[in-house]
Amino acid sequence: MAQILPAEQWFASLPTAYLAASALITDESGNVLLVDPNYREHWTLPGGVVENGEPPHLACEREVAEEVGLTVAAGPLLSCHWSAPRGVRPKPFMSFVFDCGTVAAGTPIVLQEEELDGYAWTEPERAVAMLHPAIAPRLSGALRARAEGGAVYVA
Repeated sequence: MAQILPAEQWFASLPTAYLAASALITDESGNVLLVDPNYREHWTLPGGVVENGEPPHLACEREVAEEVGLTVAAGPLLSCHWSAPRGVRPKPFMSFVFDCGTVAAGTPIVLQEEELDGYAWTEPERAVAMLHPAIAPRLSGALRARAEGGAVYVA
């Protein structure tokens, strides 16, 4: 049997979390792009789970391309949201929202129909209200951070 080195043992003892990355994308009028997943009741920002070893900003870009067919560059981090374990999820969730800019009116959206039932360009306050209450703070924080500059931590 192989001997476990102290560093390996230490790393194995560290806590872990699930990671997700989403995009704040607006149109020229300031409306927020939301998507309607077919696997949950509430609307959400385009984005998804970060794959093992994948940097969150690249996961954001990949997920946006997959979900809505837009090629975006993940700009500044706007909000970071930590969520405690709950229900069947045994680990915390760390969610990042990146500023993915503004798109021109009429920019075509191509939905990933396997996961999404629709999309909407929504006024910011209404967009926050359309999200599940547990994740709405990450969007309101991202909107505030974009307006004021910087980033926010949401707990």
